[in-house]
Amino acid sequence: MENRRQNYLSLMQIPAWRLRADAFPSAAPAQVALANDISASLVIDAPLESAPSHLDASPEATPAAALSDVAAANDLAALGWPELRLRVAQCTDCSLHSSRRNTVFGSGSTSARLVLVGEPPGQREDESGEPFVGPAGELLGAMMAAIGLRREDVFIANILKCRPPRNRDPEPEEVTSCTPMLTRQLELLQPDLLVALGRVAAQHLLETKLPLGKLRGQVHRYGQRQLPLMATYHPADLLRSPLEKRRSWEDLCAIRQMLSEARE
Repeated sequence: MENRRQNYLSLMQIPAWRLRADAFPSAAPAQVALANDISASLVIDAPLESAPSHLDASPEATPAAALSDVAAANDLAALGWPELRLRVAQCTDCSLHSSRRNTVFGSGSTSARLVLVGEPPGQREDESGEPFVGPAGELLGAMMAAIGLRREDVFIANILKCRPPRNRDPEPEEVTSCTPMLTRQLELLQPDLLVALGRVAAQHLLETKLPLGKLRGQVHRYGQRQLPLMATYHPADLLRSPLEKRRSWEDLCAIRQMLSEARE
């Protein structure tokens, strides 16, 4: 296990992390030991801010012939995983359908306790139909492994199901068209925690124009269920700005703590 975590951290281009006991004075010794097990060689000089107090198989393949009538259904609340997957694949609710190669439904466990929502799909995602592929996807896997999770333990989605041309920010009407499908996914998943990856995802989920720096480090609430939501950096941002990885680690510690508390 330790070797695997070290390999993941190596993918992040970070030798290792060490959580200092004085950074979390309320943490039990066992919790500090667990965090330090992740890494043994790099000690962060500046103490971390305190974390806020207070996840089986991918969705089934869709039998298209049996679901053709459901594809045009307006009542998303009646759709299960196969029907919803077909609805997304055949969606023409906004203009993005005319330029896409594939829709990006999402991937991961349908019983996940943690849901990650990223920015709109990019070129690699549009080509493959899968979220977070390439270097950003590898780093996302490293981030999950650093807090003891596998990528297949969580559910990963995007704020849009189709790629905007030239990777531009989504238009409001595009988000409006796609949000009901993400909402239905969350209704089926019933997760304990939702994490927005990057500025675009965080701003649209929280309906705000505040910068990411003002949104991370606290627990927000999303939707009618008031689902706990935290915001952190998109892996692609961390690849461009490696110095932000320390703050990303703070967020990961808080995410782990939130999930631990949700089990109690």
